Amino acid sequence: MFVLELTYTVPLDHVDALLDQHVVWLNEQYAAGVFIASGRKEPRDGGVILAVGDDRAAMEQLVASDPFLVNGACTYRITEFLATMVAPQLAPYRQTLPS
Repeated sequence: MFVLELTYTVPLDHVDALLDQHVVWLNEQYAAGVFIASGRKEPRDGGVILAVGDDRAAMEQLVASDPFLVNGACTYRITEFLATMVAPQLAPYRQTLPS
């Protein structure tokens, strides 16, 4: 599983101009089953996405297609973790530690 943390690198008016494109991209990833939660950070200086996957290189490639990143509006910090404990609603995403 991955925590994708976006940090804006441009003024909010530029971010807002790209927001519709970013939301289309988010919706595509939700439909593909990759994203399970996302939202703005408070204060509004970026966002956070919770993503499922086992391949960091594939996640990096996916992030590179975000219109925010393509247009230089943000940077990403990608943190991979093993979700060994989850709420009952997230049971399908529970992971086990490697042997």
